[in-house]
Amino acid sequence: MSERGHIELDRSVGSIVVGERHRRDPGDLTPLMDSLKRVGLLQPVTITPDGYLICGYRRLQAAKKLGWHTLRVWVRSGISDELTRLLAERDENTTHKPLAADEAAKLYAELRVLIDEDAQRRMRATQFGSKTDETAGQHGPADSAGPETCGLGDARRRAAEMVTGKASYARLEQILAMERVAADRDLPQHVRKVADVELAAIRNGGPVDPGYQRVMAAKSIAAMMAPGAEDELNEEAEKALQQAKADRRRRIQEKKRRREEEAANHKRSTRSFNLKWAEMDGWSKKYDVDQIAREIKPDDWALFLRVIDETKSFADAVALARESGDTPES
Repeated sequence: MSERGHIELDRSVGSIVVGERHRRDPGDLTPLMDSLKRVGLLQPVTITPDGYLICGYRRLQAAKKLGWHTLRVWVRSGISDELTRLLAERDENTTHKPLAADEAAKLYAELRVLIDEDAQRRMRATQFGSKTDETAGQHGPADSAGPETCGLGDARRRAAEMVTGKASYARLEQILAMERVAADRDLPQHVRKVADVELAAIRNGGPVDPGYQRVMAAKSIAAMMAPGAEDELNEEAEKALQQAKADRRRRIQEKKRRREEEAANHKRSTRSFNLKWAEMDGWSKKYDVDQIAREIKPDDWALFLRVIDETKSFADAVALARESGDTPES
C-alpha cells in the first residue's frame, strides 16, 4: 500500500460521507451520467480513510442517480486536517464546475484563516525544535509543501490563488465585507437591505465592485447621520420622490401640449377634406331646429357660429384661388 493511498474497487456508495461543502448545486448531471453509462467511471472518487469525500461530488451524485451501489475509489492517506480537505475540495470545484461568486468568497475566507493558522503552527513547531519529518502529512497539504510563515496579506493572496487562480483577493474581500454589513444588526435596516439587494445581484451574475461601492456609500452616509436622522432622511427621500413624480407629470403635459400644437398646425390632405365634407353632407336634416333653439347653450351656439364663419372664409379663399387659374382642370 502506498503511503499516499490505495485503490478500492468496490466501495459502498452509502459509506461515503459528504460533509459541509461550498458547492450547493452539482449542476446538470445528464452528460456525466451518459458518460458513466457509456464508458464507466474513468476517474475514481477520492475519499479519506474514514470515508470522508474529498473529490468527486458530481461523480458520486451521478452514480447515485444511476442507482449504482458501489464505486471505485481512491483512498487518500495523509489527509487529516481541515486545510487539506478544503484544498482538495477546491481542486474538485475549480477543475470542473466553477464556484459562484459568493461560494468562492466563503471558500476563500476559510482558506485564508486556515492558511494563516497553519503557518503559525509551523512557526511554533520550528521554534520549539519539532522535526519536519514528524509533522509531514499531519499539519499541511499532502501534495505540496506546507504554507510558509506569512502575514495576513500573504494569506489573502495565497487563498485567492487557490480559489480563483489569481493573486488578487480584492473582489472576494468585497463580497465578504458586504456579507458582514448584511448581517450586522447594529446597522440601520435600510443599509442592511442595500447589502442584501447587492449580494442577490452578485449571486445572479452581477458585477461585484459597483455593488460594493453602493453598500459602502450607504454605510458611510448612515454613520454620518445624527441619531434619529434616519426618519428625516426617509422624509427627504419621500419629498424627492414626490418632486420627481411632479416633474414627470409636467414633462408629460408639456409633450402633450406640443403634440397638440403640431397637430393643429399640420395640414391635412385633400382626401381628408373630401371625406370630412362627405360626412357632413345633409347634416342639417338630422337635427330639429326648434329643439336646438330651445336647448343649445350660448357658448355652444357661439362655437357653431364661429365654425360657420371660419368655413365661409375658407370657402371664399378656395373659390378665389380657383378663379385665379391655379387649379387643375376638371
